[in-house]
Amino acid sequence: MCGIVAYTGFRVAAPLLVEGLKRLEYRGYDSAGLAIASREGFSIYKQAGKVSALARTIEGIAPIGHTGIAHTRWATHGAPTDANAHPHISYDGEIVLVHNGIIENYAALRSHLSEKGITFSSETDTEVLTHWIAWTRQQYPNSSWEEIIRRAFAPIEGTFGVALLVRSHPDLIVLVRRFSPLLIGIGEGELIAASDATAIIPYTRRVIHLEENEAALLYGGRSEPKLFSLGEKQRTPQVEYIDWDLASIERGGYPHYMLKEIFEQPTALRDCMRGRIRQEPLEVRLGGISNVMDRILSAQRLTLVGCGTSWHAALVGEYLIEQLARVPVEVEYASEFRYRDPVIGPSDVVVGISQSGETADTLAALRLAKHKDALVLGITNVVGSSIPRETHAGIYIHAGPEIGVASTKAFTAQLTALTLFALHLGASRYAINRHLHDTLIETLLRLPELIQETLQKLNEPVQTLAEKFMHASNALYLGRGYNFPVALEGALKLKEISYIHAEGYPAAEMKHGPIALIDAGMPVIVIALRDSLYEKVLGNIQEVRARGGQVIAIATEGDTHIQHYAEEVLYVPDVPEPLSPILTVLPLQLLAYHAAVMRGCDVDQPRNLAKSVTVE
Repeated sequence: MCGIVAYTGFRVAAPLLVEGLKRLEYRGYDSAGLAIASREGFSIYKQAGKVSALARTIEGIAPIGHTGIAHTRWATHGAPTDANAHPHISYDGEIVLVHNGIIENYAALRSHLSEKGITFSSETDTEVLTHWIAWTRQQYPNSSWEEIIRRAFAPIEGTFGVALLVRSHPDLIVLVRRFSPLLIGIGEGELIAASDATAIIPYTRRVIHLEENEAALLYGGRSEPKLFSLGEKQRTPQVEYIDWDLASIERGGYPHYMLKEIFEQPTALRDCMRGRIRQEPLEVRLGGISNVMDRILSAQRLTLVGCGTSWHAALVGEYLIEQLARVPVEVEYASEFRYRDPVIGPSDVVVGISQSGETADTLAALRLAKHKDALVLGITNVVGSSIPRETHAGIYIHAGPEIGVASTKAFTAQLTALTLFALHLGASRYAINRHLHDTLIETLLRLPELIQETLQKLNEPVQTLAEKFMHASNALYLGRGYNFPVALEGALKLKEISYIHAEGYPAAEMKHGPIALIDAGMPVIVIALRDSLYEKVLGNIQEVRARGGQVIAIATEGDTHIQHYAEEVLYVPDVPEPLSPILTVLPLQLLAYHAAVMRGCDVDQPRNLAKSVTVE
């Protein structure tokens, strides 16, 4: 949550920083600000609202400095106001700072500083941190910046990604990281830091990821940062290469990133499977976990942890792994798992699923499991993110950058990766029927084409359907078996971007409470494929219709019988049941998108949400 950009080099900093904030705005858009350092002092501009408002404010008056920091905020401590916007300046005017994360002991620090006569102009924990660093520096006036940072951050509790400027060193940027991502782009005679690579790749693809409890000094005119640890640990940093280009983070003619990413799903699945399926003999190979397969095969159970959409993917993963590999699986909300002292040991495998690889609760859950000697794996999208660095092994989904806050292509790529994992594990354990194994792999290879055909076929009908139901106050999503998690995901998408209240349930559970909500005209979206539970779902649909609900069925191509039970039918191709969620979610993504557009909602930046949840 929140986005940081920092630059020092030969370019005029302000336009670069604003452009970087625009690329990071999906991380937070309550307020925005920037600060430029020069020999004359600091020039600071900040205000509530989106980055476009900040850009208009500084148009024509932006200072001509070559070192600066900028921030786009998702509010935690304090409302989204001008006063609470970043950057914050220290009481002595010597330090300007931006911060991602939460300072958990800010109240104690604030009380201590207040006793010293220091006053505050905002409600934020970030201003407290700014004053605290300045106060520490005054206590040790002859210390180096490495020593000042170590002393200042020693008592700090919480999470932070920090970038700060110093009045007396106008070409210096100080970065500090704990639990909140920061990476440094290495250019020729310039350095650009950000909380996400999207702000860096227009200038360089060579990056260094800051590690936990690590800091860096960036000096103008240099091409290498000086890294140091907040503790005793030291390392030789490795420069990594970002393998995607600028075009992948542009809208490419689509009105919204979300729609672009929905239609990128065929490519995302191809990239996820590339190099992982061998034709003769037909089998799955996953190099990212090959070195730990012995421990995976000897595990007594697997625990999948995630948040939001990734948790829904984990639920599908539970069905896949248990059916195809015959291994017991538990699925946990990462936010609950990390606080309930789970019974985990060396015979367990804990798999964290996260698009960003930075989700705070998922990362903490994996650290807890690792501390308890479990084997920890990650299924993530962002190469070099925190989860791959903390886990023993893992699987990248290779979906490409996902900018829209509501996840689409990452979800189907996660399902693809989990299917590959389940097939690989099932074959390695000799637990899966060979015919089923080969059929699933052959169908997987056809899925990108099937997805493309389905999206092209359904986009206009779903748009028409969305117009019919766009004014609904509530919606119910029902599914069974593999498609119960898809019902949850469809309801989440509708809530996230259209602000229509929606709930997902197992269809049979409707009678245990939610049926009381159904009245005349209420849209009820039912995933009703011709699968092992088809007749059961038809019975559930009858119960909805008896109470006046308007049934929208997601059905198998060729099933004309379902038309007698539903007001509207959206068809998807007939595939084996374990692969059906990858197709049934597509019309639900489109429905949420078109409903949100028609209701005038900000599809890519829905209220109160940010793309990567890096704070609790």
